[in-house]
Amino acid sequence: MHTQSYINEADSAERRQEKLEKIVEVLMRRVERDTDQSSPNYSHFQAAIVLEKQVRSRTKDLGEALESLADVNAKLLVAKAEAEAARSDLANALEAIREGFALFDPNDQLVMRNSRFCAYLPDVVDKMESGLSFNDYVSIVSASDHIVLDTSRENWIKDRLKAHKRRYANFNVEHKNDRWVQVSEQRTPNNSTAVLQTDVTDMLRIERQERDKLLGTQAAMIRATLDHLNQGIAIFDAGHALLGSNVSLREMLSPPQRLLQTGTRFSTIVDYFLDQATFVEAPELINLSNWVHSEAGRAPLGLRLSSTEERHYDVFCQETPEQGFVISFTDVTNERAAITAMHAVNETLEQRVHERTAELRDARDQAERANTSKSRFVAAVSHDLLQPLNAAKLFIASLKEVGQPVPAQELTQRIENAFESVETILSALLDITKLDSGSHSVDVTAFPVEKVLRSVREEFGHRAVAKGLRLRVRRDQGIVRSDHMYLLRIVQNLVTNAIRYTSSGGVLVATRKRGDHLRIEVWDTGAVISTDHHAEIFQEFRRLDRAGKDEPGMGLGLAIVERACKLLGHELSFSSVEGRGSVFRIDVPLAKPGEVGEEQFSAEPVLTPMVALLIEENQTIRAETSKLLENWGINTIEAENGAEATQLLREVDIIPDVIIVDHVLAGPRAGFSTVSRLRDTYGHLPAVLMSSDPVSELIGRAQSEKLTLLQKPLEPRRLRSILTWLQSSVG
Repeated sequence: MHTQSYINEADSAERRQEKLEKIVEVLMRRVERDTDQSSPNYSHFQAAIVLEKQVRSRTKDLGEALESLADVNAKLLVAKAEAEAARSDLANALEAIREGFALFDPNDQLVMRNSRFCAYLPDVVDKMESGLSFNDYVSIVSASDHIVLDTSRENWIKDRLKAHKRRYANFNVEHKNDRWVQVSEQRTPNNSTAVLQTDVTDMLRIERQERDKLLGTQAAMIRATLDHLNQGIAIFDAGHALLGSNVSLREMLSPPQRLLQTGTRFSTIVDYFLDQATFVEAPELINLSNWVHSEAGRAPLGLRLSSTEERHYDVFCQETPEQGFVISFTDVTNERAAITAMHAVNETLEQRVHERTAELRDARDQAERANTSKSRFVAAVSHDLLQPLNAAKLFIASLKEVGQPVPAQELTQRIENAFESVETILSALLDITKLDSGSHSVDVTAFPVEKVLRSVREEFGHRAVAKGLRLRVRRDQGIVRSDHMYLLRIVQNLVTNAIRYTSSGGVLVATRKRGDHLRIEVWDTGAVISTDHHAEIFQEFRRLDRAGKDEPGMGLGLAIVERACKLLGHELSFSSVEGRGSVFRIDVPLAKPGEVGEEQFSAEPVLTPMVALLIEENQTIRAETSKLLENWGINTIEAENGAEATQLLREVDIIPDVIIVDHVLAGPRAGFSTVSRLRDTYGHLPAVLMSSDPVSELIGRAQSEKLTLLQKPLEPRRLRSILTWLQSSVG
């Protein structure tokens, strides 16, 4: 039964509603009557109701999903429209640019391009379709009839793909009809490749025109330069054809005008000069021709040609990068003439130099002989000069031993001071002569520095007091390595200078250790030595305008100090400060641990009775020395020479306790031989050798023969100290 049979379409809506409600009510009563809840039909009904609810839920969800899908489709349509519009805009933009453009995706597949891409290659432009691989693109382009390859097709493809591997590439590709396209490749962030093709023909043509213009200007400049060179220049190409030459070449060689026309073969030019016998050295031209016809990679060639007109040319040939070559001719005629003249002058000059050298050598030899003669003269006369001085000092010593009235004592002291001044000057002259002659020798030994300091203290104490100065000499137990006599003379000269140039205050002699050296310092409170005079104070016979200049002296003290320090290797320095005075410093090496200093003599000698054999040629000195010894309680046997001494000893039948002998008796070093003979007869006797020669020259032999040296003129105190030490050592 269908519900539509109970409803009339003509009924109103209210009537229809009423009919439907009645139908539903009748149906519900029937269902309630005919349906038992425990029957299967009721369960089916319930299931139908549940299913109907689920269908309604699903239908609702489906409706919502359809609504969402409709919204998405609407948006998608909008996005697609926008993308199409953007793609259209991009295509229009690409078409608008003047360059050819193509885009390859990360897989090197062609994605898009504009119409100008490969437009200059009409035989391949239609093949540039989407999906074309980059390798195929390169292969298609390389096969175009409109492209000009500068190498084989395979190599071009290889180089093109190699450039594609870079993130950025830029190169020019030549097309037919002198057209050039610049290709630029650029990787995008997603590893796609953008290819841009730009027509640069006009740019390259303008650049070529500018280059040609520049080359023309440069060619003119080169031509002007070549024509202003003194050298003759000829330039040939790889085919040995003449490209050009300059004016100097034509002036030098004077060839026919046709010979130096552009395109003339090199062999034609050489044949002409050979036929005309222009050059004396024909083999040199052949060597040049052989060089030209040798293979590329020719080393530069240099040779010399002389013309029959006595002109000389240095020829230099060098290959150009294009396997051509350049030949240059340099006229060296004047230079060779100058060299010849110079050789002649040199020969004359060498002869003059030889002659002058010979003259200088003769002058040097004469000077050396004169210097040697002077040294020999000084050495020879020193004994004679010192003998009367020695005698005078012995006289004075004898006078002081006897009682004298006060006026006579003062006179004796003045006489002694005068003789000491003479001795100082004479000793300085002898020292400077020895140092300058080079005939000196040193004997470096280890000895207590106190030995030098004590001598200075004893010798200069009274001089300082006499001048109203205070002399302080600080004691030091250090052992130094030096020549005792030279070091003593150095310090003596420094102290003498300090006392001489100090008018008030005092002089200080002190020592201090400086590493492995002992520094001896001599301070004074005298006038300052100005900086301008620092270089002059060590010059001979130079005395500065300081206080004490009027005192006796010859200005040799510091000169001797400087030379002696240099001889010994002792560093000498000085400084002078306003308000403090001056200080001189000598750095002397310290002895190594365990080295023993030489003997020290007693400062206060005490003699016991003894017999001394005195051998001295000079009768006056012999008598005064004997008198001095006797005043000390020493019995003396006097003799003029060794023979007389031997005879006297035989007559008196006495063996002396000590021998005192002059170094120079009948001849040089006669004192050594005299002591040796006496010791052969009487055994090993203590002996003192008196010498006016420097002790440093005799000390070696004296030590080997166990002799004690004593420098003339004699110092009585020194002689007495030696005799006391000899007595104590024998006892």
